[in-house]
Formats: sequence, C-alpha cells, structure tokens
Amino acid sequence: MALNPFFLQGSQSEQNLVQQLINEQLRMYGIEVTYIPRKFVRKDTILNDIQSSKFDDNYTIEAYVNTYDGYSGAGDILTKFGVSLKDELTITISKERFEDFISPFLEAEDDNEIVLSSRPREGDLIYFPLGQRIFEVKFIEHEDPFYQLGTNYVYLLKCELFEYEDEVLDTSIPEIDSQIKDEGFITTLKLIGIGATATASSLINTGYVRQIFLNNDGSGYTSTPIITFSAAPTNGSTATAVAITTSRAGVRSIQEILLTNAGFGYTVAPTIFITGGGGVGAAATCIIEKVQKGVVSVAVNGGGAGYSIAPSVSIEGPSAGAAATATIGAGGTVTALTITNPGAAYTATPTVVVQSPPTRTGVLSTSTLNTAGSGYSVGSYNLIPYIISTGIGGTGAIIQVTSVSASGGITGFATSYGGFGYSASDYYYLSGGNNNGIIFITSVTTGIGTTATVTASISQNTVTSLSITNPGSGYTVAPTITISNIDSIKDPSLARAVIIAGITTGNIVNAIRIKNPGIGYTVNPSVTIANPPLITGIGTYQFNEVVVGSTSGARARVKSWNSTLKELKISIIDGTFSSGEVLVGLGSSAIYSVSQFDNRDLYDKYSQNDEIEEEADLILDFSQSNPFGAYWC
Repeated sequence: MALNPFFLQGSQSEQNLVQQLINEQLRMYGIEVTYIPRKFVRKDTILNDIQSSKFDDNYTIEAYVNTYDGYSGAGDILTKFGVSLKDELTITISKERFEDFISPFLEAEDDNEIVLSSRPREGDLIYFPLGQRIFEVKFIEHEDPFYQLGTNYVYLLKCELFEYEDEVLDTSIPEIDSQIKDEGFITTLKLIGIGATATASSLINTGYVRQIFLNNDGSGYTSTPIITFSAAPTNGSTATAVAITTSRAGVRSIQEILLTNAGFGYTVAPTIFITGGGGVGAAATCIIEKVQKGVVSVAVNGGGAGYSIAPSVSIEGPSAGAAATATIGAGGTVTALTITNPGAAYTATPTVVVQSPPTRTGVLSTSTLNTAGSGYSVGSYNLIPYIISTGIGGTGAIIQVTSVSASGGITGFATSYGGFGYSASDYYYLSGGNNNGIIFITSVTTGIGTTATVTASISQNTVTSLSITNPGSGYTVAPTITISNIDSIKDPSLARAVIIAGITTGNIVNAIRIKNPGIGYTVNPSVTIANPPLITGIGTYQFNEVVVGSTSGARARVKSWNSTLKELKISIIDGTFSSGEVLVGLGSSAIYSVSQFDNRDLYDKYSQNDEIEEEADLILDFSQSNPFGAYWC
C-alpha cells in the first residue's frame, strides 16, 4: 500500500530548517579546524598507485569533536621500534558548509583523476588546532544520522594521527607546515658562502726530473708510502714526490707518483726510494733533462676560499719554440744562420719564415767612368764616397770590373748590387786600386729585393739544422728568422707542463703537484687556478621551498637553514647533489655552493640502525664461511 501523500516525511523547508539548526549548533559548540585536501603529484601508470602527493591548500571549517573524552584509538604504545602514537579523532562537519565553501575548489589534477568533490575524501588531512596535530581522514560516514526527514545533514570524519612519509605539506600556514619540520628522511648539505680565487707561481730550471716510471706498483699497502730521491749535487735542489695509492680486488698498491718538486741541478738521474706504508715490491725510476728548462716547482701564493673540490689548474706552454739568427753578406743576401734555441717537442718539421727585405730608395741604377785609375783587376769592388760630392750617403753598392788596361785602368764595369741611399750626380771612388778610379752616378731608382727561404731539419724532437735554399737579395740589415711553434707540429704532452691542485678540509688550495714538468721553457710560465664555484653566497633559504643543484639537477625540500654554520637540512630528495655545484632556492633565490652532501639521516630516532648492523657483522663473520658450521642438505 502506498504511503499517505499528506505526510511528506520531510519537506524542503523542514530539511532547510534542520540544516540551518545544525550549522548554528556547529558554530556554537564546535571548533575551527583546517581541512587540507590531498593532491596527487606522481602516479604509477601501470598499477595506478600514488607515488607521491602534496598538500598545499587549506580551508577553515567548523567541526564538532565527537570524542570529547580525549583522543580515542590505541593511544601511546611502546613497540620494539620506540614509542608509537595511535591517537584517533572523530569530528562532525556540516554537509552544506562543505559543499558550499570547499567542494567548488576541489578540482581534478588531470583528466584521469576522479575527485569526489561532493564530500570529503579519504586521505585528506585535518589540522586540529587544540592539540596542534595533523590527522588523516580514514573513513567518511555520510549517513549518520540516518536520513532524518529524508536527507543527510552532516559528515562524520573518522581520523587517525597522520604518519608523515615525505609528502609535501605547504599550506603557507606556519603553524601547520611546521608540524612536519622534523619529520621524514632528513639529510644535510654543507654549503659555502664566501669564495676567493687561489693564486700560484712557477719556477723553471734545468737538470730536473723529467719523467717518473712506475716499474712495479707493489702490494699490501695499508697507508701511503713515502717517496724520496737521492740528493741533488751542490747548488741544486733535491726532487720530492708523493704516492697515490689505489685498491684493486682488495689489494692496495701504488697507482702513480706525482712530483711536488722536480728538483734541479741533477747531472745523472737520481735514485727513487719507496719506503713505509706496510707494502712491498714497489719500484720506480726516472729520467732527467739537463739542457732545456722545465717547471720544477709551483708555489701556492694564496689558497683562496670556497673550493669544495680541487679546481682545474692551467699553465702556459713554452712561450717560444726553436729560434735562430741570420747573417747577411755584402751583396744584401743571407749568408749564414745560427740556431740559438733548438726548441722542444717537435713531432714534425717546422716551417721557417725569413723576414722580407725592405724597400730601398736611392739604388744605384746607371753610372759613368769619370777616372779610370790604375792597379785594378777584374773583380768586385765597393764604392767609397768622393770628398767633393754634394750628396754623399749611399752604402752597400758593389761594382763588377769586367775589363782593365795594361796598367790596370778600368776599361769596363757593371753594377752587380745597387746598394741604397745614393743620389744622382754624386761621385764615388772605386776602392782597391793604386790610383783610385772615380764613378759618376747618373741615375738612381727604387729597389725591391727578394725574400730568402730556409728549411729546417729535426732530430729527437728538436731543430738540429737550418739550410738556406734561397739567399734572397736587397737586405740592408739581418732579417728576423721565425720558426713555427704551433700545436699541430708539437706534442703538448712533451712541451707543456701539466699540474693539478689539492685542497684541504677548509676548502682552500694547499698544494700543487706536477704531473709533467714540460720542456723548452725560457721564462717562468703563469699559473691560472680556476675560480671557486661561487664567490659570494646570498639569500636565506626558506622552509619548504624547493632547492635545485645547478649541475646535478637534484631537487629537494628545505627543512631548515642555519646561516651561521651554513648547514641546510633537506628532505624529499630527488637525485644526488654534487660537491662544487651551486644550490639555488627556487622561492627565495638564495644561492650558495655545495661543499658536502651527507646523505645519511642523522636526525631520525632510528638513524643508528646502520651502526648496530655494522657492530653485529663484527660478531658474526659471514665473509669466509658459515659461522654456524657446516650443514648437509
């Protein structure tokens, strides 16, 4: 039988009245809590599991606390992992208030996410201000009381104390966000605020250790062995070096030997002694360079600051290669070459360029015989200025006498080299006769000579000889000789010195080691040490902001920042931060360089579990055999 139509079991007006009365009661007897909806950051696309989430919105709503006797649940219990809090909270909120003031703002993060915007969601958070605690919504009862007057008016939220697991909580309300400040996996970044560039200078000399050969790397070293050299001769300097060890298959040996000072003044290769360190078998020899100069030492003038990793160091190569000088003859030609520096590290024959002769003015062009003189024979003669000449100033001309009379008088001549600086209508003696003949210059011209050409030969990476293939002409002074010194014809591993820097725990450069002293230096080369990652750190990192490593791209959330100790506590880490990179705060724009990344959680109450496990391993040794004895199966 149908219901009586005259009794509606709740009209619209009756339902509205009840809802308004409930809302009023909640405002009178409830408290304000903060509703924090959950947002999904990353999902597993295969299993559709939530991998990470964030809480960055907040809504204030009045709620009635049903558990008026205090928190319900199991309470505080002691487990084998420490004290565990099992508090629960049940609250009642208005359905109408939620749907009017919170639901419209709950939007799906993407098209695949289904958001129950008509009611609260499990997994959302409730901040309970009286206890300053955050609770997670575990169940929503939306039918209690059960359809009074035909509808429902409240949501009953059953909540448990929120267990933080690296979710992002960033509501912009300090009282709420600070609740997880010390929760989660927290690691430490040690940062550097001030940097300064280190400086160094080099010294070159001869008779130095050119190269070290590690003939046997030895084995069984428990500490770094000591490297010593036999003493250099008087007025010399004894070389020094350090060993770099490595471990392979559990056996520690010497990887390489680096010079800290190449020494100088050696006439024979010194003996190398390897002592200490607990190992045996290591042996090394060396060769020296007695003629050409190399970098024998590099002194740190200023250690700088802010170096979290050893900086790169560059040093100038030999400033010049092989060099030579030229000699010119009386006819303006190149007659001889002298090698003044054989150079070094040549792997191919260098090109030789001879400076071109200058353009000469006043070159003797035509002349006549004024006085034949006597005592001449066929051959070459120089001109000497005649005292009555008006424009004396020419030099270098050579006259070739082609015929003479019985008394040695000049009967025929020609100009073999016109010299320079002559003027028409000048008179010049012809040197060499008993009675000087006189030449009258009738005309002069401008002379352009030819450039001499030279080729080089090399042996054992140095220039050993130069050959004149064309002596050229028209030179008034000895030309400059340029021998190429480009990298394409030289072995940089032989010529240019190679050095590396070492740093101390104080982030300063404290030593320079020589991997290769180089060869062929004529002046002390300049040394350039790279700048630290950051000269001046600025800004203040803010709680909960994201920081990013400039090199590694690693990201994390800030837990706290100690500007005095330059320590940054971080969590929710994605990637691995690298020493030496710049750390940028995306919110604060703070910038500092990373000195050290300690990826251990030193702040969790269970952080000593690793130490406990290590101590247990010392008791039971599984590395050699089963500590419990043999067994059959």
